[in-house]
Amino acid sequence: MHDAGKHDKEIWMNEVTKKAAIGLRDMGSFHIGGRSVQLRDQPEYERVMSAGGEPVKINLNGTYSIEQMYVQYFLAEHPNGKSPLVLWHGGGMTGAAWETTPDGREGWVNYFIRHGWDVYVCDSVERGRSGFAPWPQIWPEKPVCQTVNDVYSRFRIGDRADSYDRDPTRRTAYPNTRFPLHAFDQFAKQMVPRWTHTNEAILSAFEALLNRLGVVNILCHSQAGPLALQLAARHPARVRTLVAIEPAGIPDKGLACYQTPTLMVLGDNMETDSRWQLLREKILTFCSSTPGTTVLSLPEAGIRGNSHVMMMDDNNQAIAELVDGWLKRRIT
Repeated sequence: MHDAGKHDKEIWMNEVTKKAAIGLRDMGSFHIGGRSVQLRDQPEYERVMSAGGEPVKINLNGTYSIEQMYVQYFLAEHPNGKSPLVLWHGGGMTGAAWETTPDGREGWVNYFIRHGWDVYVCDSVERGRSGFAPWPQIWPEKPVCQTVNDVYSRFRIGDRADSYDRDPTRRTAYPNTRFPLHAFDQFAKQMVPRWTHTNEAILSAFEALLNRLGVVNILCHSQAGPLALQLAARHPARVRTLVAIEPAGIPDKGLACYQTPTLMVLGDNMETDSRWQLLREKILTFCSSTPGTTVLSLPEAGIRGNSHVMMMDDNNQAIAELVDGWLKRRIT
């Protein structure tokens, strides 16, 4: 019987022993952006907050800090002299997407620090350590919670809509997938609730980050793609370059004068899903009509099998190298 835990531990130990230590001149974190909101006329209630404790009166009336963003930064010991690299995750995810892969290999945070980048990893508004607002008292919309089934197929790991099964031996996947299938259940643990009405709050928090950092380069994924395009269009002097990993859409408005050098990276098997086909067509149309915007189709470059979460695929370091090279060629 295959022992996945032992397998992952062996991979992790091998990675630790064969990699040189990462040197940093500083690391830290902060919250940024957000706003204060007051609630009134809410009923009080009691709840036991700790095991063996006494009931506490809960009074929802008062002031709340909401829509802030958590940012963790790692400043390379030997910086490459470029503007900081901001990592912006996709929908239902957090900054963990860029960290250690589900099967224990180094993620893109490690890669870019090793290559001299000052890296800022964000938990976007309403994700992870950024927190979320009370609903329906403040936010009117319920959170969207994604099933593991949906993630497995929609992220193009599974080869059809019903490809997931709770029994790993009964799951089906694309024959050429680069995603570490034995670690999918580990990956699923990092998915979190998300909201769909918070776009302007997200952009506001990232604008606050631009005000703090000055000029930046952005590496984003999925849901963050259209938002990052909007941010770059609003602040062309602040967003020096943009790399979008399979953006989940192209905004209909606000990009007529888009001028930020942009790379859009597309994985494999997009043609097998109607939604991904439409998104791919939108991306190609935008890039063909927008100067300075480039598409890197991995299959067309001879790199097959990459999923929607290519930063976790077994060739993630090779893709990071392509992104790193493109960024450095665009930045003087």
